[in-house]
Amino acid sequence: MDIENDVLQEAKEAAEKAEDSRALYEAKMQFLGRSGKVTALMKRMKDLAQEMRPAFGKQVNALRERLEGFFAEIEARMKEREMEKKLAAERVDVTMPGRRHGKGTLHPVTRVKNELIDVFAGMGFEVFEGPEIENEYYNFTALNTPADHPARDMQDTFYLTDEFLLRTQTSAGQIRLMEKKKPPIKMLSPGRVFRSDDDATHSPMFHQMEGLVVDKGVTLCDLQGMLDEFARTMFSETSKTRLRPSYFPFTEPSVEVDVSCHACGGKGCSLCKGTGWIEVLGAGMVNRRVLENCGVDPDVYTGFAFGMGIERIAMLKYGVNNIKLLTENDVRFLEQFKD
Repeated sequence: MDIENDVLQEAKEAAEKAEDSRALYEAKMQFLGRSGKVTALMKRMKDLAQEMRPAFGKQVNALRERLEGFFAEIEARMKEREMEKKLAAERVDVTMPGRRHGKGTLHPVTRVKNELIDVFAGMGFEVFEGPEIENEYYNFTALNTPADHPARDMQDTFYLTDEFLLRTQTSAGQIRLMEKKKPPIKMLSPGRVFRSDDDATHSPMFHQMEGLVVDKGVTLCDLQGMLDEFARTMFSETSKTRLRPSYFPFTEPSVEVDVSCHACGGKGCSLCKGTGWIEVLGAGMVNRRVLENCGVDPDVYTGFAFGMGIERIAMLKYGVNNIKLLTENDVRFLEQFKD
C-alpha cells in the first residue's frame, strides 16, 4: 500500500537527520513507540470493514518488521561510528613522555603545628582540642577577664549572639579540661582562633597553641626550663629564652617570652631589629582565681600556662615577612616548602 512506502520514506529521512544514538532512538520511537505511527495504523483497523482487516493487519505487521530491520541496521552503523570516534579521541601515543604530576606537601603552618605537638608530647603533654564556638564564660569569665576588659569589646571579638562567640584564644580549653580532670595536668590545646585584627603580622583567623601544667610545686623556673627546650628544638641548639614582666588576666605573674635570634645568634640583625631577641609568646603562673573557678585548690596546686601563635612561629622559622602569604595559597610560595 502507498502508506507503507510513505512511512518508510519518512523513517529514512528521520534517520538521516539523527547525529547520535540518542537522536536515532527518538526517531525510532516516532514510528515504533507506543504513540508511534505504526501503532496509530493498527488503531485504524477498527474503522475498516470486517473482511479488510486481516489483509490490513498483515501489511502493518510487515511494515513494522521492515522498520525494525531498518533501524537495527542504522543503529549498528551508528554505534560503530561512535566507537571509532571515541577510540580516536582516547588514543594514547605510548612513545610520548608521560605527564608529571606535582607532589604535594604539608602547609608550613601544619608543619610547625606538628613539630610543636611533637616537642611538647615528648615532655608528656596530652593534646586537647576545644570547640571553636565558645560562650563568654569559658572564653573570658573563667579566665579572670572582667566584663569591662577591652578584649570583650565588639570591635575585637566576633560575637555570634549576646552569649556565644568565635573563640579569641585556645585558653578556653584549659578551663574545660580542668573542670573534667584534676591535677596533675599537662595539656596542649592547638586550634583556630578569631580576632578582629588585620595587618601584615595579624589575621582575623589564625592558629594558636596553648599549654598548661598544673601540679604540686610548679614554679616559674619550670616554665623557663620547658621553654628553653622548646626554643632549642624549634630554632637552634644555641637558642636561649628570657622572660620580661607583662600582664594577662589569667596569669600572675605574667611574662612575655623572647627567644635569642636564630638568624644572627643574638648579635643583632634585621630579623630581630638589632636587639638579638625575638618575642615569641606570652606565659605566666596560672592566676589563683582561674584555679578556683575550676575547682582546683590554689593553696595545694600551682601551675603555669603559655600561648603562642603558630603562624608567628612559622614566620620566624621560615623567614616569612607577611602573614597573608600563609593564607593566600599561592602555589609559587608553597612549593618552597617541598621536602
